[in-house]
Amino acid sequence: MLTDAKITTMLPVTDVERARRFYADRLGLREIAVAGDGTRIFEAGAGSIGLRQAEPGAQSAQTALTFLVKDVEREVGELTGRGVTFADYDLPDLKTVDHIAEFGDEKAAWFTDTEGNILCVHQNT
Repeated sequence: MLTDAKITTMLPVTDVERARRFYADRLGLREIAVAGDGTRIFEAGAGSIGLRQAEPGAQSAQTALTFLVKDVEREVGELTGRGVTFADYDLPDLKTVDHIAEFGDEKAAWFTDTEGNILCVHQNT
C-alpha cells in the first residue's frame, strides 16, 4: 500500500555537485546512493531526497519540501551556523521574527538551496 511506502522527494538541480555539497555540508544530510542517471540520494527522516539534474527554471516558486522538527529555533540556529541563509518576511499575513513565523499552532522558517528550491523547517507547537 502507498500509505506504507517510503517516499523520495525529487528536487530539480542545475548543478548536481554544488547541490550535493549544500545538502551534505550545510544541511548535514547523509548521501546514501547515486542512481544510474546521476541523481544523488540523501537520507532524510523516514524518507529521502533525490537531487536530479534539470534545466534552469525547473524549480517551483512554492515550498518544495519541509522538515518537521521538534525545535525550530534550535534548527534555525544550527543551520545558520552552517551557513544557511533564511528568508525574512514582513507581509500583512506573514511576518518573521528572527527568521521564524508563527501562525496558529505552527512555527516555520524558509530558506533556499543553491539551486533555488524553497525549503522549510517547521514545528507544530
